[in-house]
Amino acid sequence: MTWKAIIYDLGGVLVDWNPLHVYNDQYFESEEKRRFFFDKVCTSDWNERQDEGYPIALATEEKVNQFPEWEAPIRDFYGRWIEMLKGPIEDSVDLFRRLKEGTDLKFYALTNWSHETFPLALERFEFLQWFDGIVVSGTEKNRKPFPDFYQLLLDRYSLKAEEVVFIDDNIRNVKAAEALGIESIQFTDADTVEKKLSELLHISLHG
Repeated sequence: MTWKAIIYDLGGVLVDWNPLHVYNDQYFESEEKRRFFFDKVCTSDWNERQDEGYPIALATEEKVNQFPEWEAPIRDFYGRWIEMLKGPIEDSVDLFRRLKEGTDLKFYALTNWSHETFPLALERFEFLQWFDGIVVSGTEKNRKPFPDFYQLLLDRYSLKAEEVVFIDDNIRNVKAAEALGIESIQFTDADTVEKKLSELLHISLHG
């Protein structure tokens, strides 16, 4: 097998983005309220709508109108979004650096991310400049796990499914990539990814 590229997810793989950095144990009066907020108010599906290009301001006002008693935490979802962006996942970024320096592979990012907030990440994280290309869901008005979003990246950079390795922390996205014939690794930690990549690429990566 001749591998040509590695495709990275960003949030949860290279970037420690998590709403719980804002909605921590002190934010709500009870764990029950926090569960309700994420299950019924600012849900994953709602957030992914903005990742697919829906305007943040409009989404926020609609949600406040629907749940006026939850206005403060709703507005904090994007109002304090930068606080959810805790920092790089250091050992994963270090692995990325070693791959970049130690192989002839190309590197791409395929990310579910609002086009309105992604520039903040680009400004903050220098390692995002290491990629040969980044495909952002909010810009493309498409997202994982839809097959045509993966295909968009492959077509844009003249790649074939069997030539690339995909890394994502979300098993849903991993399975969608595998269904397209893309060799995929679910990110749990950098050491596990390094071991699997070493086996796939037949290389040894030294820190």
